[in-house]
Amino acid sequence: MEGAAGATEADFVADKNRSFFSRLYTGTGAFDIIAKRRTWYIVTLIMIAVCGLSILVRGFTFGIDFEGGTQIAVPASAEVTRDAVETVYSDTFGKEPDSVQSAGSGSSATIQLRSEHLDQDQTVRITTALADRFSSSITADDVSSSDVSSTWGGEITKKMLIALVVFLVIVFVYIAVRFDREMSIAAMASLFLDMVFTAGIYSIVGWEVTPATVIGLLTILGFSIYDTVVVFDKVAENTRGFLRTTRRTYAEQTNLAVNQTLMRSINTTVISVLPIIALMIIAVWLLGVGTLKDLALIQFVGVLVGTYSSIFLAAPLLVTLKEMRSDVKAHTGKVLARRARIEAGEPELAERRTSAGRAGRRAQSDDRDTAVPAGKRRSRGQNR
Repeated sequence: MEGAAGATEADFVADKNRSFFSRLYTGTGAFDIIAKRRTWYIVTLIMIAVCGLSILVRGFTFGIDFEGGTQIAVPASAEVTRDAVETVYSDTFGKEPDSVQSAGSGSSATIQLRSEHLDQDQTVRITTALADRFSSSITADDVSSSDVSSTWGGEITKKMLIALVVFLVIVFVYIAVRFDREMSIAAMASLFLDMVFTAGIYSIVGWEVTPATVIGLLTILGFSIYDTVVVFDKVAENTRGFLRTTRRTYAEQTNLAVNQTLMRSINTTVISVLPIIALMIIAVWLLGVGTLKDLALIQFVGVLVGTYSSIFLAAPLLVTLKEMRSDVKAHTGKVLARRARIEAGEPELAERRTSAGRAGRRAQSDDRDTAVPAGKRRSRGQNR
C-alpha cells in the first residue's frame, strides 16, 4: 500500500514540503491555482462590476484633444491656487470651467484651466482678469492659452477607436491561428478584463483621458497578450498527447504549466513596473509633465492587471472550457479511476497489459522453438 500511495503522489502531486520561494522558483506545480479557479472567477467578477459601475455612473473626463476647447495655464503660487483660478473664471463668464487641475511641482507648477472654446476677445478677458486678480504674482504675459477645435477632437476620437478595434481584430486572428478555439476565447476574455479594469481605474481616479492614455492602453494590451501566449505555449507543451496517458488530468497539466511560467511572469512584471515607477516619480512629481503622468498611470495599472488576467483568468477559463468537451471529461474519469485502483492496492492496468504482452511473446517464442527444432533445416519442398 505504501508503494502504491507513493506512486500515486509521484504521478501528480507536487512536493509541498519546500519553502514558498523554493516552490516558486522550481515551478513544480505546488500552487493550486487552477483548483481554486472559482475564487478567481469571483474576484474577477467583482473587479469588472466595480469598474463597470464607475464607467457607467462617473464616466470619463476626456482631455482637450478629444473634446476640443480652450486651455489656459497659469504659474502656480501661494496666491494662485485651483480654487482662486476657478473663481476668477466664474466671475468673468458667469459659469464654471470644465476642469481645473494642478500640474508640475516647484517652480514649474502650473494651474491648468480647461473650458469650452473661447474666441479671441474672451481669451483676452480671462487673461486680463487673471493678471489683475493675481497682480502681485503674475502678469498677463505669464498666462498662456491654447485652442483645439471640436472637429479636431472628433477626428482624434475616431482614430482612437479605429486603432483599438484594429488592434483587437489582429490579436483575435493571431490567437485563433496560433492556438485552438478554447485558448482564443480565454485570451480574449483576459484582454476584456484588462480593458475594463484599466478604464475603470481611470474613471475612479478621474484623470483626463488623453492621447497618451490611448497609447498606454494599446501598450499594456500588447504586454498582456504576450504574457498569455507564454503561459498558453507551456500549456500546449504539457498537454500535447495528454489523452494517451492517465497520469494527470488536463487541469493538473495546465496548473503545472502555470507554475512553471509563474516566476517568469513575475520577473517580467517587476522589470516592466520598475521603469514605470521611476517615470511616475521623476516625470510626474519632480518635473510635473502631465502627459507622462497619464502614460505612467495606465501602464502601471495595465501591467499588473495583465499579469493577473494571464495567470488567474486565462488559464483557469481555458480549463473550464476544455472540461466541457466529452473527450476531456472521459480522460479525467480514466485518471481518477486509475488513482482509485492504485489507492486500493490493485496493480495498474498498464502493468497488467505489459505483463500479459510479455507472457504472450514468451509463448510465441516457445511455439516457434517447438515447431522448428534447433540445428535442423527445412527442405526446399517445405519452404515451397
